[in-house]
Amino acid sequence: MADRLCLQGILYVLCNDIAWQLLPPELGFGSGQTCWRRLERWQQAGVFGQLHQILLAELNAAGRLDWSRACVDGSHIRAKEGEPTPVRRRSTGGRRAANTT
Repeated sequence: MADRLCLQGILYVLCNDIAWQLLPPELGFGSGQTCWRRLERWQQAGVFGQLHQILLAELNAAGRLDWSRACVDGSHIRAKEGEPTPVRRRSTGGRRAANTT
């Protein structure tokens, strides 16, 4: 299966929020399982991170990015050293009831 068709299948599944196995075969993107495996392989290889960096660089060079509206996702930023570690607290959620039968 050609990479371009797999990418189109991946984008179709993600944009339409459908399960991989529901990817319509008549669209010619291959099976949902094939697209999913290719997505997994590309993610592990860092393809999408590299693509993101390239797109940002090209858009920035063309003056097409409005950095005044940018935000940072905290899950990708390293915490400052020396900051206190949050205290783990016991869950206040309910526990499963003991079997009464």
